[in-house]
Amino acid sequence: MCYNVLCDKYATRQMYGYCPSWALEWEYRKKGIMDEIKHYIADIITLQEVETDQFFNFFLPELKNEGYDGIFSPKSRAKHMSENERKYVDGCAIFWRTSKFTLIKERLIEFNQLAMANHDGSEDMLNRVMTKDNIGLAALLETKEAAWENNCEVPMDKSQMSQAVLVCTAHIHWDPEFCDVKLIQTIMLMSEIRQIVSEIVEESQHRSRPGRKIDPNSIQLLLCGDLNSLPDSGVVEFLTKGTVSMDHEDFKGFGYKTCLQKIAMTKNNNSLVNTAANCYTHSFRLSAAYDFSIMAYTNYTYDFKGIIDYIFHSADTMSALGVLGPIDPDWFRDNKVMGCPHPHIPSACGRQHPYNPIITTTSTFTTTTTFTTTLTTSTTTTTFTITNTNTTTTTTTTTNITGAQSTHLGSPEEVSDPLGLAVFMKRTSDCDLGWPLVTSEAPQAAEPRVRPDVNII
Repeated sequence: MCYNVLCDKYATRQMYGYCPSWALEWEYRKKGIMDEIKHYIADIITLQEVETDQFFNFFLPELKNEGYDGIFSPKSRAKHMSENERKYVDGCAIFWRTSKFTLIKERLIEFNQLAMANHDGSEDMLNRVMTKDNIGLAALLETKEAAWENNCEVPMDKSQMSQAVLVCTAHIHWDPEFCDVKLIQTIMLMSEIRQIVSEIVEESQHRSRPGRKIDPNSIQLLLCGDLNSLPDSGVVEFLTKGTVSMDHEDFKGFGYKTCLQKIAMTKNNNSLVNTAANCYTHSFRLSAAYDFSIMAYTNYTYDFKGIIDYIFHSADTMSALGVLGPIDPDWFRDNKVMGCPHPHIPSACGRQHPYNPIITTTSTFTTTTTFTTTLTTSTTTTTFTITNTNTTTTTTTTTNITGAQSTHLGSPEEVSDPLGLAVFMKRTSDCDLGWPLVTSEAPQAAEPRVRPDVNII
């Protein structure tokens, strides 16, 4: 689950004048937010705009009672505040189901600190980027035996049960006038993720057989966040294509090139800059959880409607099997919905808050399903698979009472794949930590299989 829960200090009548004041109060909103989170039974949850006090006194204890643990960091400004002021600073949080995951390491990514350390005399970097204290947060998780116990048709080697999943969330700067800052923060984020992966690989070398190198591309990556960027932005272009021009219009002609070259250089001197092609790159092959042409919005307010919240996943090791599509635009028009929040629409992943959640039930019957993601503002459900199996069969059934469109996926032989989301995977090899190296291929004849039982909504 990727969910911007709307920080209490931003839930104002000035911003949401079409909402009654009582519905903007935190004491009212928090119950609806928690009901929405619990409804989807996600195994991994990423939240943005969580106030420090709300994390420690509400989200963490409530979700611990549901079998989760979590990490949190406020925006960088909190370090320079008093204890009383600090508790109102918002930040990002990651939760995971403790029966299925162990936290191996965590990493805070402070964009303003990276700007300060790499400004190289650029006034633009100092005045535009360093002054924005947005953050990213990463958690390296490892699957436990319980993640597999309900889905093993044959005995499984315990050494293969530890699957590494790197979960990252971020809240990118909001202001449309600072599209350059958004893109730079995203380049910083991917550079730091690359550094984390390099550290994982280096640490694993000490436990691996001599001469065997772990492929960093075999590590599963989930990137979830409020990126405050539209699908045609430089941010999304960089994430999905793995490259963006140094002269991209989103940089707005400011002088960032020299300092970005420093930012893009990892500690082992692997650069994310391709000077010959005049572009910045990253080596992760990422796919979006949903087709942008189908999903029209993750944020639906009075004065803005569009996609700004995303879940990306490793393209080579995870695949989306089905989606619950967006609410029919005619339903919004016929019911005169000015914007969300609305009494019949939940508000995950957007800068809104929930009233009564939409009643949505999803039943997935599959031989390889392990990860599920949901963007509930636009009622999107996506199922992902990390697998070391040789066959895939999926059936998804969705029922929804408020106008959401749905897509039903049958068996591999029946699926025409109109969404480009049904991808079948086959294991090619395993590395020492149990991370599967997989490629997208047509399913083979059915064989005994093992699969984890994990949902990411």
